Amino acid sequence: MQFSNNSRGGMVVAPHYLAAEAGRDVLRAGGTAVEAVVAAAASIAVVYPHMNAIGGDGFWLIHEPGKAPVAIDASGVSARAADRYFYAGHASIPERGPLAALTVAGTISGWQEALALSQTWSSPLPLSDLLHSAVRQAREGVAVTRSQAELTRQKLASLQHQPGFAETFLNEGNPPEAGDLQKLPDLADTLMHLAEAGLDDFYRGDLGQTLGKHLADLGSPLTAADLADYRASRVTPLQLKLKSATLFNHPPPTQGLASLIILGLFERLQTRHSGNMQGESFAHLHALIEATKQAFLVRDRVVTDPGRLPLAPESWLTESALQSMLAGIDDDQALPWPQPAKPGDTVWLGAVDSAGRAVSFIQSIYWEFGSGVVVPGTGVTWQNRGISFSLNPADLNALEPGRKPFHTLNPALALFDDGRVMPYGTMGGEGQPQTQAAVFSRYAHFGQNLADAIAAPRWLLGRTWGEESTSLKLESRIDEAVVKQLKTAGHEVAELDEAFSDTMGHAGALVRHADGEIEGASDPRCDGTAAAV
Repeated sequence: MQFSNNSRGGMVVAPHYLAAEAGRDVLRAGGTAVEAVVAAAASIAVVYPHMNAIGGDGFWLIHEPGKAPVAIDASGVSARAADRYFYAGHASIPERGPLAALTVAGTISGWQEALALSQTWSSPLPLSDLLHSAVRQAREGVAVTRSQAELTRQKLASLQHQPGFAETFLNEGNPPEAGDLQKLPDLADTLMHLAEAGLDDFYRGDLGQTLGKHLADLGSPLTAADLADYRASRVTPLQLKLKSATLFNHPPPTQGLASLIILGLFERLQTRHSGNMQGESFAHLHALIEATKQAFLVRDRVVTDPGRLPLAPESWLTESALQSMLAGIDDDQALPWPQPAKPGDTVWLGAVDSAGRAVSFIQSIYWEFGSGVVVPGTGVTWQNRGISFSLNPADLNALEPGRKPFHTLNPALALFDDGRVMPYGTMGGEGQPQTQAAVFSRYAHFGQNLADAIAAPRWLLGRTWGEESTSLKLESRIDEAVVKQLKTAGHEVAELDEAFSDTMGHAGALVRHADGEIEGASDPRCDGTAAAV
């Protein structure tokens, strides 16, 4: 059995232990859950630079006891110059390089908006305190992780010639080895500058001018004017009432709708099984996999920039809509698949403070190292989230100036009827809603220990981390009898060699009980921890 960490003084979960500890130290200093997550988010941009950066996007779910959760959309929009004419001669938007860096990086503005909310709770800690660990880690250096070393080696051909990449992340032109000391002095200077000048400087100050000028000079459609126009926004989260809890997730442009649909369908499938479904059985896995297919079919018809939604996302969470999708699920046979897959690299961070305020946060640059562009003199790696746009004007996610691209990102939060609060989430592109469903169903429906729910063998329908196949991938620890049943039901199964595969993403979760006890767990598939006060 895996064991969760427990505390009453607060806790932070992150996929790298140094980031979790940075957030924990802020809680120890009297900071709020939001301040702890900002500290962890800054640190993770240093210690896990292949998965996220301050040149990426973020999404927040923030819960204060007795109040409705607040959502913050910190996803950037496409540049004013970014339209299909700018990309004339290209069949699609290039996946790497300056032309892939076409959307504003929203995550810093999200930090700013979340901290503004946190300041209504208590006197804020100085921004320099929140960024202290990240600045020190970038200046003094940290050990390169196994996943960074492996992914740099795998993606070297597409990254090594991108502006600033080799100077920042390679050792004399070669990928680093796991354990090598990596220093990021330019990023340390940038974080220190933000600590002194304020986060708004990233968009409307000297740093914003520098970022905009260099990006434009490199051939990106982004300019300083695009940065100056941007602000993260508070939005109303989507919600779904289950029998014992209410689930919250983000509205479009994220796939949060899919995450809610999966768990809504799963609860109804349990009822269809007369409540006799067992955890980790064929019925459990098959139900979640088939629910995922129904959710993805809706997602791909609906999720786009909030300003051009074809249908209200809430309409897919009604009882009639869920029952209609339920009718398309066979308890014994798999729906033919695949559908188009959405890749992505991301980190999920969570925190609960001693006052019971809870945060579920996700930060991403889309693919590993994003566009591969490191803006000269700043150490800022820019995302390639904008490659989600299509150059076909008839497509749902057609490229237009000032639009938000489709996002795989979606932080999750559950409020149980008995008073428990559960922020949870994962990285992993297509796998995000699937892993969320696996973790939540194991914990909430089958009573598994929180750490067991995260560590137990997982599956993935679709692709992530550069996987091209859309088969049903299974970790090697899944029971052989269940694997056989899945194959018999018509699932196209690919059995992985690994018992704990990075393909399945890096999950984490926290639960605050009504009596104030906090438990948290991180994924054994990553380098993280649940750091308790």
